Amino acid sequence: MVRPALVALAAVSAVHLGAQLVDPDGIIAPLTQVLLMPVLAWVLVSGVSSTRPRLVRLTLLALGFSWLGDTLPRFASEDAGFLLMVGCFLLAQLTYAVAFLPYWRASIVRRSPILLVPYAAGLARLVAVTHVRAGSLLVPLVFYGLALGTMAVLATGLGWVAGIGGALFFLSDSLIALRAFADVTLPAHGFWVMLTYILGQTLLVLAVVRVADGAVLSRSLRAEPAQRHTA
Repeated sequence: MVRPALVALAAVSAVHLGAQLVDPDGIIAPLTQVLLMPVLAWVLVSGVSSTRPRLVRLTLLALGFSWLGDTLPRFASEDAGFLLMVGCFLLAQLTYAVAFLPYWRASIVRRSPILLVPYAAGLARLVAVTHVRAGSLLVPLVFYGLALGTMAVLATGLGWVAGIGGALFFLSDSLIALRAFADVTLPAHGFWVMLTYILGQTLLVLAVVRVADGAVLSRSLRAEPAQRHTA
């Protein structure tokens, strides 16, 4: 049953976002952030009939890298922690991209390449705003941005839910980069970073659940006539 996992995700997310608004430097915000990805993995595992499909396994791996990105920086200095976070989330983006690649043919972006323009424009704008202070990190920043944009575009192959999820993930990481390299912050900046992060990851997982179970059902329906024929 997926409902208990969704309830747990909603509860942890609500507590975390509330803490981001009220006391972002307290103990509740970091503690609940570490819980987010394991609970989201629970949503995925309980929502599919099998964890064997490639899409599901790779999504679980991407969630694992995301959890490391949420967790490891807390045990390092500020600069090292930032690099750890970026490295872990880069692995998550690449894993998601590999997971979504087989579904690219179904993407509306593939059929209408003009839709690539907003992604390219967003990435170009992000680099333009952050490149001065990025310094030696400019090349890694551009590479990370390309990986993030690729993931967001490929996510559209799983449908509009995943497409929105990928775009929100892109926005979340862009907000982090703007704060780190351009001193651009919103009121309650951490709240908006985490809201877009949680919604983005959740929509990606829900899309994976739909696509994975649809594929299992399709294989089962194709197998039934063959079984009746052999019988």
